[in-house]
Amino acid sequence: MKLKRGYYHLFAVLTVVIWGSTFISTKILIQYGLSPQDIFFYRFLIAYVGIWFITPFPYRFFARTWRDELWLMGGGVFGGSAFFVLQNTAIGMTQAANVSFIICTAPLLTALLSILFYRSEKAAKGLFYGSLLALLGVGLVVFNGSVVLKISPLGDLLTLLSALLWAFYSLIVKKLGSRYSMLFVTRKVFFYGVVTLLPVFLFRPLQWDAEVMMRPVVWGNLLFLAVFASLICFVVWNIIIKQLGAVKASNYIYLNPLVTMIASLLILGERVTPVSLAGVICISLGVYWAQKR
Repeated sequence: MKLKRGYYHLFAVLTVVIWGSTFISTKILIQYGLSPQDIFFYRFLIAYVGIWFITPFPYRFFARTWRDELWLMGGGVFGGSAFFVLQNTAIGMTQAANVSFIICTAPLLTALLSILFYRSEKAAKGLFYGSLLALLGVGLVVFNGSVVLKISPLGDLLTLLSALLWAFYSLIVKKLGSRYSMLFVTRKVFFYGVVTLLPVFLFRPLQWDAEVMMRPVVWGNLLFLAVFASLICFVVWNIIIKQLGAVKASNYIYLNPLVTMIASLLILGERVTPVSLAGVICISLGVYWAQKR
């Protein structure tokens, strides 16, 4: 059943709200000894198993063509394993603020790639200027008025590359959305995300401590990341891309730092400055402007 267009915008905001709050669960799991790669593996594996329970019969195991199957594999790499590995590696090489800011270039990169590959999604002036205004707001929220910007060429480059991968992922979902159900596309993304991550464990073995994994705080946060942030959010997000387009959907990523700031205020008690409030206004106006096409 196709919903009214406004509902897809609402679901996009709710999805970003959940994604923006995952840093809390990830931080807790890291404190209990899990690496970012371990967390990604478990959350995608659980999500992959879970999605089978909502997949209608008869089951489709492969795409109609090998070319589509390769595109699906690319989705698992670009939106899954490679994206998370690059982003987590970058966090260890550069400032977290740099990562938060650079990753939000994904909507602009999506718009540029969309112009190159999909002529049907032409970027209007409002979308372009709205994106720039939102990106300015992201900068104000992330750096919070700090004039000290430490450049780490390799870390920043890896972050930019991960943003580019997410842009490609968005276009892949848009491409396949007209030929396959979003449940099928998302299930294949989970599968290839898990499979293509396995070589990483040759260099750093997967951690499994039964005592730690059975603690309610650990499996509870893993279930949140797997069921809500992965299974539900990825299915919903892919449907949003199909209905709104890759460019419009991606613009909601600008809200991520806003959600993180609010969560930090409510949970960690961090201070909100006038500069960050100005950033909130810029993000809100920019996203609204970008959606007015």
